[in-house]
Order: sequence, then structure tokens, then C-alpha cells
Amino acid sequence: MLNKNSEALGIIFPNSYDTLMPELANERLMASIPFASRYRMIDFVLSSMVNSGIDNVSLIVRKNYLSLLDHLGSGREWDLTRKNGGLNIVPPFSQKTSKMYGGRVDALIGIVNFLKRQKEEYVVMSDANLAVNFDFRALIADHIASGADVTVAYRKAGLPVTDADAFSSEEELYYTLKIEDGRVKKIKINEAGEGLYNVSMNMYVLRREYLIELIAEAYVKGNFYFERDILLPQVDKINIHAFEFTGYVVGFHDLSSYFKESMRLLEGDHLNALFGGAPIYTKIRDDNPTRYKDGAKVKNIMAADGCIIEGEAENCILFRGVKIGKGAKVKNCILMQDTVVEDGVSIEYAVSDKNVTITENTSLKGTDSFPIYIGKGQVV
Repeated sequence: MLNKNSEALGIIFPNSYDTLMPELANERLMASIPFASRYRMIDFVLSSMVNSGIDNVSLIVRKNYLSLLDHLGSGREWDLTRKNGGLNIVPPFSQKTSKMYGGRVDALIGIVNFLKRQKEEYVVMSDANLAVNFDFRALIADHIASGADVTVAYRKAGLPVTDADAFSSEEELYYTLKIEDGRVKKIKINEAGEGLYNVSMNMYVLRREYLIELIAEAYVKGNFYFERDILLPQVDKINIHAFEFTGYVVGFHDLSSYFKESMRLLEGDHLNALFGGAPIYTKIRDDNPTRYKDGAKVKNIMAADGCIIEGEAENCILFRGVKIGKGAKVKNCILMQDTVVEDGVSIEYAVSDKNVTITENTSLKGTDSFPIYIGKGQVV
């Protein structure tokens, strides 16, 4: 762990953008989507906060959070098992006055009494839809140096889709920024177009007491969304500072983009860019190292512990406990935890969820643009 930053507490919204991933986020939330052979999406932002010395972190969940609870446990792997601060998971209806929240204002008003009791001066807020090794200390330092009311992290990137209507739900909104001399002058919602834009990473830092004031005022007015209902209408009144992140960022908005971004990690430059900085922590599963039995042939794979390979695997990402039988040929696939590929199977361009069994001599083939998806626990 890096030096403690007792001046900031973290708040993560794990359910943001769930509906963009109906295959992978049907029974789990965006933060629980498996990525990079042994991680979940939550691991990246949570590890980044811990590495930045933020040891008081709250996750405000909304639905489908059982897998997240199982993954995070007490927070031991992130050194967040503490008497004061540590990991705090806030489910809906956790208090008499709380409800199923619709936006960040809803979510934050449900923990406003908790926020009032905390001692940290600043609050860092983030979604969990990006795989990124982020230095929140730099964000906080830049915010303090700027003297701004709010600082938002952004990156230069193409827009996720050209059709803005594809992001139809309020929780799926994405924001682009017009920036002049480091200050946000205009915020646009679901902009469409080609080329690079200043795309918000939905990571914010501001003073804790100021956040309480903003959400209390917004809630009284019947507003729900922090960006759309608070920042955007008052962009001339609120001093919003922009902090550019130039590191490696993985984001996806559908199964095809998830597949492509995952497979890029098989290229050394991409893998090093994401994991070459501070460590990313995840749940420990005590298992044996991957075993390559006689006859196994592998080329360019990422395999977690507990795998048993007897057949062939090429350009694949294998999560924990995957088994590939004799004579099986697996190419350009993502096989999640405890997937079993039986003898003689031929499979290409596929994504299997957890505990899938692909029966003997089955043949499946998708494409890089339309990979086959096999749901959790299915037998094919």
C-alpha cells in the first residue's frame, strides 16, 4: 500500500451502466463483470483508491449485488478490514428513509447522515465501469491546487457509439466536456460524432461539506442526477476544474467491445499499460497453478490459476478453474471461471460465463464482431 491519504473518503457506484451489458450484467452488476482472467471491474477503481491512501470507501449498490458481496467479502485483500473506515457496502433500503435510488443524488441523500459524521475533508466519487490504474492522489492534489469547487477527471477518447439513442436510460448517460484554460465551460450529454472528445470518466473530487450542500439542495428540488441536474445547469456558477488522465483506460458498452478490449490484453503493450503501475488487488482463491498435461498446446493465452489444459488453446483468456479436454481446440475465446470444455470440442470466438459446460465433440464458431455468448451455468 502507498502512503495514507486521510483527507479523502471514496464513494463508488457499482451499478452504473448495467443495462448496457445485458448478457454479463443480467445476474450481476457492472462492477462484478469478470475481466483479465482473474479480476472483476470493481478491483481496478477500488485498488486505485487504496493505492492512493484512501482507506474509507463506501459502495452504494442498487440491485444484483450478491456476487459483489461474495467477491469483496470483508475487504481483506484490499486492506480495508478496519474498525474505523474500511469497506462499507450500502444496499438499498438499508435505512428507514432509503429507497431504490435512480441517480447519484438519490444514492447520496440516502447516506447523507453518514457523510456528516465523517472526518475527511474531501470526497472522491467514481463509477466502476472502467478498468484503469488511476492515481487519485494526483487528482486530489490538482483539485486543491486549482482552488476549484469540483474537479472532474476526463480522457481524450472516441465516443462509445455514434447513435446517442443507444444510451436511452438515464443511468447510461455519458458526458463530454468543453474545456478552456483547465475549466469546464460546457457539458454535453450523449454527444455523437467521430474523432476525439474530452470524455468524462465520471470521477469527481470535491469538499465533503460542499457535496452535502449540493445534494441537499438538489434533492429538495426533485433532482436525481449529479452531472445532469447539478453540474450542467450551473456550469457557469460552479467552478469545475478538468483533470486529464493520459494513462491506459479500458471501457466497454456491449459484448462485442468487451470481447475486443479483453483480447487486446494478449498484446504485451496493452497488458503492461494496465498492470504496469501500482498493483491491482482481487479476491484470493487458493488453487493449484495451471497444469499443462501431455498433448497440451498453447499459444498466446492468459491463464489464471487452477486451470487444467489437455487440448489446444490459442489467443484465449482463461479464468480460474477452466478445464480444456483432450483433442479440444479453443481459439479466440474468453472462458470464465470453472468453464469445462470436454474432449473433442472445437470452439472459436466465444465468451462463456461461469460454470459453463461445453459437451463432448461440440462445435461452435462466432466472429470477432459477434462472439457467441454462453450464459452462466449452461450446458451446451
